[in-house]
Amino acid sequence: MKLSCVILTMGDRPAELNRAIESVLAQRAEVELVVVGNGTEVTGLPPGVKTISLPDNVGVAAGRNVGVEACDGDVVLFLDDDGWYPDTGLGDHISRRFAADPELAVLSMRVVDPGGGPGARWHVPRLRAGDPGRSSVVTVFLGGASAIRRTVFLEAGGYPALFFYGHEETDLAWRLLDRGYRLEYDAAARMCHHALPNARYDSFRRRDGRNRVLLVRRNLPWPLAGAYLGNWMALNAVRERGKLAHLRPWFQGFAEGWRIDPGPRRPISLRTALRMTKAGRPPVI
Repeated sequence: MKLSCVILTMGDRPAELNRAIESVLAQRAEVELVVVGNGTEVTGLPPGVKTISLPDNVGVAAGRNVGVEACDGDVVLFLDDDGWYPDTGLGDHISRRFAADPELAVLSMRVVDPGGGPGARWHVPRLRAGDPGRSSVVTVFLGGASAIRRTVFLEAGGYPALFFYGHEETDLAWRLLDRGYRLEYDAAARMCHHALPNARYDSFRRRDGRNRVLLVRRNLPWPLAGAYLGNWMALNAVRERGKLAHLRPWFQGFAEGWRIDPGPRRPISLRTALRMTKAGRPPVI
């Protein structure tokens, strides 16, 4: 199967971007490489690397959509510009997995700490995340450490550009599950990336609250939507108790999510909700 890889960059990490590019070009399997400059001019890359320079930063979701549109591969790998592939056989492994299983839509990779540490728990996209070496069926995936069948990505409409970043992978995952496809976490497919939390960004909490509301308005039947949002409101209130500087932007984003148009509403079926529950993560958590 033909492979493509999309790397997003804002042009502020040139050394890390070069490392990411080199890890793709070092693959034993041939991989078409597309680098998307999100609000930056992309220049000086090795021959054969396709470049797209967007005049504005359109966000992670829309930026990756642009990259996929420019690809020709049967399977598209997504990589952050500060991540890299430590194994030159990754492309061969990914190609074999997708060729063998036409119902496989997404492989979420194992994110390993380049410093040799245990890695971040949230890098394992399931509730029982204590053993990152265990592969499993999952209901969500990590956008910057994933491989996706291009035809089903386009069939489902890609990532929701409205989200900018945050939970765009969950939105796509739920739509793919509702179409009958399968998602897997593959511990043998490795990507190196730091273990710093997304909350280090000033806008994270506002976008997290906003996008969770958009996510359920687009995808969940209303009883499940109420349970999902109620759980997250309670979790944040407990986890951030006494930290008004953390809670305020989250609830501001939560309110914002009800004021804006979420786009088409296509609630998942109860059958899909049951599949997700059997996979270990019901759509209320």
